[in-house]
Amino acid sequence: MDESQYDPRYLEGVRWFNDGNFFEAHEVWEELWIECRDPSRTFYQGLIQAAVCLLHFTKRNTRGARKLYHSSRRYLEPFCPSHRGLDLEKLLREMEICCEEISSSEETFPKARLNPGLLPKIQFSKRNSPPDEHVEDC
Repeated sequence: MDESQYDPRYLEGVRWFNDGNFFEAHEVWEELWIECRDPSRTFYQGLIQAAVCLLHFTKRNTRGARKLYHSSRRYLEPFCPSHRGLDLEKLLREMEICCEEISSSEETFPKARLNPGLLPKIQFSKRNSPPDEHVEDC
């Protein structure tokens, strides 16, 4: 991955996310989301919601986490298998495993606890991204 082709804020958000600092990841990506005027705006919204889902889950707000888990999937799935270098299939699979207990529960407040060993990590795809996928600035 050639990091110079990506906005530094995007990469900073990935680092925050992978370090488990979901609030910080959300904040950085929100800046990009606000500025973005191309289809990637929805992609950023999905990343933001994935981060906030995990933030809620860490704070035992399972109702909020469940809601954001489902909406983040809806925003990110159209960009699969990868977008802006991210391996979205892997991220969504890991989110599903991490959030399995809350995503399938019909309870209003499931007693689920986040397993830190199941926290997803964002990885960049080994596949070459199509040339039209990358947009330098929104």
